[in-house]
Amino acid sequence: MRRLTVVQLLPALDAGGVERSTLEIADALVRAGHRAIVVSAGGRLLPALRAIGAQHVPMAIGQKSLLTLRHLPALRRVFAQADIVHARSRLPAWLGWLALRGLPAGQRPRFVTTVHGLNSPSRYSAIMARGEQVICVSETVRAHVLQHYPHTDPARLQVIARGIDPAAFPRAPWPDRAARARVAALHPQLGGTGPLLLLPGRGTRLKGHADAVALLARLRADGVDARLWLPGARQAGRETYLRELEQLALQAGVGEAVVFSAATDAMAEAYAACDLVLQLSRQPEAFGRTVIEALAVGRPVLGWAHGGVGELLAELQPAGAVPPFDLDALQQRAQAWPALPPALPVTMPCTLEAMQQATLTLYQRIAQRPASA
Repeated sequence: MRRLTVVQLLPALDAGGVERSTLEIADALVRAGHRAIVVSAGGRLLPALRAIGAQHVPMAIGQKSLLTLRHLPALRRVFAQADIVHARSRLPAWLGWLALRGLPAGQRPRFVTTVHGLNSPSRYSAIMARGEQVICVSETVRAHVLQHYPHTDPARLQVIARGIDPAAFPRAPWPDRAARARVAALHPQLGGTGPLLLLPGRGTRLKGHADAVALLARLRADGVDARLWLPGARQAGRETYLRELEQLALQAGVGEAVVFSAATDAMAEAYAACDLVLQLSRQPEAFGRTVIEALAVGRPVLGWAHGGVGELLAELQPAGAVPPFDLDALQQRAQAWPALPPALPVTMPCTLEAMQQATLTLYQRIAQRPASA
């Protein structure tokens, strides 16, 4: 196997799926004996990247300003030692593409992009379909690219689903009373013997927090002592939205049975403590990592059947796919599951190892391809 130098481009190393995937691929590259370089403005994940053994080149390539073009010469110097340039975000992709155009044709690294999201179609977003190989994180994303950029050669698109480390989300017994007790010790409103519903997601209305509150109100009105936990809803800069949610819960009469908390680093335990996981994003998502995390732990998921979430549920737990925004159907499924729990997958196909191996195989394949291809 040829030893490769791969440069990944992204705005920053803070938090999110793009950042997580960047570190996961850097780790796989280093462990396989390759050289991993990441160009970004840095961030809280930088120590983790360095601990992996990857190299970081600090460069603010995510700032939407003409001044960002000043980084092109520095990018060309970095690219001169690379076999692959892998762009994961739109502005870094444009800068990477322009920098590559400035190198002699025979000295250009190969250009790979990953479409992580369902961005609004535009000339600006079209750069993500210009990779010699374009990684799509789901079939939903692949269909989105082909629909909005019809001149894209389908042969250049490869679906590589995001994956999780099963060891980080081990199967838990159900019910897991010890995990529930630990969560209740932190949030007393989540105690009791009734079902605990969990909706992880950052503090934006797109995550469907209001639908979860409405479901809780319906269940409790029918005599079910349900509780609801929304880790991630309490987020700096989103105080107005949080107050809106708290007022909504009070008006629905469920203020004492719901907790809006900051995100938790102990997500495996959060899944273990709950009885049912909700994925109610108001807009289709590109993938839906919480679906596979919850199913790996052994908890059923109810989610709106659109985007990557609908795709995953159709494959892994079809009974959890609910027609989008149909609260009646959502309530019926939630009330039915204790008596007739949905079948859960025995094995989890969306693993971190599978994602890493598929990406490294793609790198090797494109690096060995003649430059004229």
